[in-house]
Amino acid sequence: MKHKILNSQGKEVLLNAEEKRIAKLNQRHVNALGAKIDITTLTTIIKSVTEQKFFEIAPADYIPVQVGEGAWGVELTTFRSFDLGGDFETGIINTGASNARLAQADAGVDSVSIAIQNWAKGVNWSKPELEFAQRAVNFDLITAKEKSRKRNWDLGIQKTAFLGLDIAGISGLFTQAGTTINLTTITKAISTMTGAELKAFCAVVLGDYRTNCVNTAWPTHFVIPESDYLGLAAPSSADFPLKSVLEVLQDTFKIMTKNPNFQIMPCAYADAANNSLGAQRYALYNADPESIRMDIPVDYTSTLAATMNNFQFESVAYGQFTGVKAYRPTELLYFEF
Repeated sequence: MKHKILNSQGKEVLLNAEEKRIAKLNQRHVNALGAKIDITTLTTIIKSVTEQKFFEIAPADYIPVQVGEGAWGVELTTFRSFDLGGDFETGIINTGASNARLAQADAGVDSVSIAIQNWAKGVNWSKPELEFAQRAVNFDLITAKEKSRKRNWDLGIQKTAFLGLDIAGISGLFTQAGTTINLTTITKAISTMTGAELKAFCAVVLGDYRTNCVNTAWPTHFVIPESDYLGLAAPSSADFPLKSVLEVLQDTFKIMTKNPNFQIMPCAYADAANNSLGAQRYALYNADPESIRMDIPVDYTSTLAATMNNFQFESVAYGQFTGVKAYRPTELLYFEF
């Protein structure tokens, strides 16, 4: 039976002649057990195992991640307060009058809720599987299965943190609904800007942010597509190659925000090739837990393996997580082209 290989959009991936040849070669070494491999008298089996690799990004380096609060709930609710004091001038009183009725200051309250998602996956093995793996390559099958499951959780949380999931209400850093998208300030990769274009960009980017949040906050992070970030080491000007583009950007943000810890960070998910946005997306935001946050009420937890017959064994891992929520939406500004 032939199986079609589909890409992330559900379209069939067609292999050329060379790719088909390599696929057939690899197929000889794959079977249901994963341990039965044809060898010859001249074959030497290396005891170490080469594991599959994925690009990994720590979400907590980009956004506040709160772990352990609200465990086993169904949603998290955050209250937001608003000042309703009116104009300052309304508090001026006339000492020559009775002032029987004074202007009032008040506060309003609303709430924002985000759903908690439950997650669980099991791994199982049997005694024959362990014996086969041990006999074939001295391979720790249980450790490999546990690593696979933990990596599945880590990569899932990673994707959720940046892009969200295809489930209503689960958004990521780059997919916040209702967030302003600026289409005029960045019209090409920053790394390809001329000296004049870079100067013009530095002159307006923070102004765009301050206007968006009505001058109430300063950004702390600027996250850009990794493909653009990798080109920022080039000189900022061909005529005066004293600083790289990255150094010019860092100086601009650190000096103007008066924050020596301001961070410019790359992210592969911001590249159009790695997201479904169809654009290169840049995010300028205030990484404060009261402004934007992801919650993990129950972190990854693995149960002890159990068996009913001492022949088949199973372990379950579980956790709870939410998407990313911008509690102060105006403190997040997108740029894209």
